[in-house]
Amino acid sequence: MKACFMGLGYIGLPTAVIAAKHGLQVVGVDVNPDVVEMTNRGKLHIIEPGMEEMLQDVIEAGTLRASVIPEESDVYLIVVPTPFKGNHEPDVSYVEAATKSVVPYLKDGDLFVIESTSPVGTTESVKRLIYEMRPELDGRIHIAYCPERVLPGNVIHELVHNDRVIGGIDEASAEKAADFYRYFVKGELHKTDSKTAEMCKLTENSSRDVQIAFANELSFICDKAGVNVWELIRLANKHPRVNILQPGCGVGGHCIAVDPYFLISDFPFESQVISKAREINNYKSFWCAEKIINSILRFEMENHRNPVVALMGLAFKPDIDDLRESPAMHIAEKVIHSHEGAKILVAEPNVDVIDIPLTDYAEAYSQADIVAFLTAHRQFKELPWSDDKVIMDFCGVFKR
Repeated sequence: MKACFMGLGYIGLPTAVIAAKHGLQVVGVDVNPDVVEMTNRGKLHIIEPGMEEMLQDVIEAGTLRASVIPEESDVYLIVVPTPFKGNHEPDVSYVEAATKSVVPYLKDGDLFVIESTSPVGTTESVKRLIYEMRPELDGRIHIAYCPERVLPGNVIHELVHNDRVIGGIDEASAEKAADFYRYFVKGELHKTDSKTAEMCKLTENSSRDVQIAFANELSFICDKAGVNVWELIRLANKHPRVNILQPGCGVGGHCIAVDPYFLISDFPFESQVISKAREINNYKSFWCAEKIINSILRFEMENHRNPVVALMGLAFKPDIDDLRESPAMHIAEKVIHSHEGAKILVAEPNVDVIDIPLTDYAEAYSQADIVAFLTAHRQFKELPWSDDKVIMDFCGVFKR
């Protein structure tokens, strides 16, 4: 069986590698020729533990290769971004463009799967697009929506062992898609219709966003009350039916920080709690930036000099290189642009080159008068606590 993956990003590439590792013949397609070239050399353009070695194995075995154009296959998977347009309205143009590029290759009996996060009804809309372009295929191919559920940094395990929701446009499509995923998924496959599968992905991440918003709101309250939020949550979670998440400096990435807007956009009056959670989590990064800026001003007044400030971490979560929708990035940019006097050092051990100049994390911590932890990378947790520094721990590195 041959599978064509449209998109070699943070989900498409690992899934393509896992599928190839389990014996499928895979062609991975990306519009970025640099990604294609790196992939064919066995080099990973993202950070994911253990994935580069696996990529090299399947490249050498000849079960995976990358290209800028699709090829005739038995299964086509759409794994492209769904960005925003206007006021946080989902933009499915990438999904539509990827679909149009594979439509000429479709044949009787093929399976077409959307994995991209999508508004409710997208799969049905794409089905109509396919049949408009190829009316002779109506009822002769299988179409499904099958979202992923993975945690960056643990993708290899979770792509194989997590349960998956399989949403077909009909029962035959759901079964055909389930047969495909059985090649490499050991978790349970839950078959349903495409609309429910689309809603399920959005619901999962909206639920997480609401739970994080509660933790972040607690951090505001504790800051004002003079209570250690980390100690509070640790003790509250001793209750047998309480499980409060950890606060941070906001919510980032291309799932939890994005998916709720898909529901808010289509169901604005019904999604009151979901909408408020987005407001709270977006506000948290502004709150953190203001706390840092105020700390700089206070240091200047008390010490009659400009401080050295270390902003520790830019990725949206620990131990990855993903900066998409990262609140830490927003905080760093706001602090850098808001204060010209202080010397600002930015440390992100998982990224080599970005627009912001980077400093080695140990050096930044050593030099700094004020340290703001924005992402709880494992390297930061090895740093010693210093009473001589103003330490602002927004993500639980020290939890003090």
